[in-house]
This record gives sequence, C-alpha cells and structure tokens, in this order.
Amino acid sequence: MKKKADKKKDGEKLREDVLSAPHLFVAGFEKLTVAQDFELRKAIRGAGGDYTVIKNTVAGKAAQGTPAERLLDGLRGMTSIAFTTGDPVGLAKALTTYAKTNPNFTFKAGLVEGRAINVQSIQELASMPPREEVLAKLLFLINAPAQRLVSAMSGVARNLAVVVDQGVKENRFSS
Repeated sequence: MKKKADKKKDGEKLREDVLSAPHLFVAGFEKLTVAQDFELRKAIRGAGGDYTVIKNTVAGKAAQGTPAERLLDGLRGMTSIAFTTGDPVGLAKALTTYAKTNPNFTFKAGLVEGRAINVQSIQELASMPPREEVLAKLLFLINAPAQRLVSAMSGVARNLAVVVDQGVKENRFSS
C-alpha cells in the first residue's frame, strides 16, 4: 500500500499531465496480464502518448479545477489514463485497436481539446484519418483551383503563340 506522501506525488504528477495534455482517454481494465499491459504501453508510446494507472480518489482530487474534473470525479473500478499533447486520432486508434483484441480493456470517457466525449465518440475519432492526411487533403483542395488557373492561363498563351506562329508562316510564304 502506498504512503500518503507517494499518493500526493502521484496526484501532483497527474495534475501536471492533465493540465498539459489537451487530449486524454479514461479506460478501465481488469485481469490484464503483464504481457498485455506491456503491449498496451508500447502501442500508446508508438502513438505519441503516455499512460498511467491511478487510484480513483487520487484522480478525482488531481483533476479538481481542470477541464477533466467531470471525467475523473467519481470513477469506479480499475482506472487508467492515456494522454497526449499530439494527435488525439492516433492515440484513439491505438487504444481502439488494443481494445478489440483485449476485451478486458474498456473505455470510460475521453477529453479532446478540452471537451468531454463519450465512448461512441472515441470510436468515431479512431475511425478518422490521421491529422497529416487531413491536412494533405485540405492543401490539395486549396491548391487545385490555383493549378487549374495556371493551366488555363498557360493554355491561352500557348494558343496565342501557335496563332502568331501560323501568321508568321503564312506571311513568309505569301511574300
């Protein structure tokens, strides 16, 4: 059993993490083996996130006055928290993929950009394309009209050059 000072340190660390990470996912787990826990932590690190197991009362106290207060207050059962300052889609995908193969791992709630989301919203978030892909598509859509404009303008210039060239050739033969 942890000492009160250790619990306080855990709470302070969690509070710092909750305040610095705008995206977090609260999950429940029961009967995970050490190997399964290792795989989960590896998947979360691969997605750019961090993972911690915390006592429910410590989590509730650490979240007071933060955007995650509603999520972490009154938790029941074994609780873990995955959080990231990066792309929430990548972390949601990693957690969802892990949950499909390990039914003992279940979602409780989430927080994305300071807004609480439910379990179904986490599933929907995980089905979205990664941030980089969305930005690439957006840039393509922004760039496409400019490319078409340049093509049309160069087509006009090319056609004008052909007409002038034909006129020059006709004048040369008629002289």
